[in-house]
Amino acid sequence: MGLWFWDAFVNWLRSFFFKQEMELSLIGLQNAGKTSLVNVIATGGFSEDMIPTVGFNMRKVTKGNVTIKLWDLGGQPRFRSMWERYCRAVSAIVYVVDAADHDNIPISRNELHDLLSKHSLNGIPLLVLGNKIDKPGALSEQQLTDQMGLKSINEREVSCYMISCKNSTNIDTVVDWLVKHSKSKN
Repeated sequence: MGLWFWDAFVNWLRSFFFKQEMELSLIGLQNAGKTSLVNVIATGGFSEDMIPTVGFNMRKVTKGNVTIKLWDLGGQPRFRSMWERYCRAVSAIVYVVDAADHDNIPISRNELHDLLSKHSLNGIPLLVLGNKIDKPGALSEQQLTDQMGLKSINEREVSCYMISCKNSTNIDTVVDWLVKHSKSKN
């Protein structure tokens, strides 16, 4: 049997005995739904009465044998300069976009591409989440991919999913993606 088999077997065996940890940064413009996403992942519940994040929040969430440390970063213009600092050496960058806010898509695109141009973030996987698909006029996954210029992003894995924190649509898919990436890092 090949070396790859033994590696796979050892990793599988290790998953039964050892907790895996990952660190993520959730970024995006204000009101995209980053804090709502953290709360839905952590508690399974959505609240209409969310207070905008000022600066950052950190929350640890355990799913199975994976502990996820989530940095929820404020999206107001004055906090965007902090994004790079909190994205260095994370397992993945999660970029949340309000898919129903057509006016802010170009700003969101520019902020994302500016952030990803930083050399300190090279190679870190990117998960783009189009949130608020429950709202009328929300972009489709293809429209979001095109308008955010995701196909032009090279030298890192890029995934895009459409979600609704309010209705918990596709949240399980996001958690599965996160767990998969925690295993690939360990």
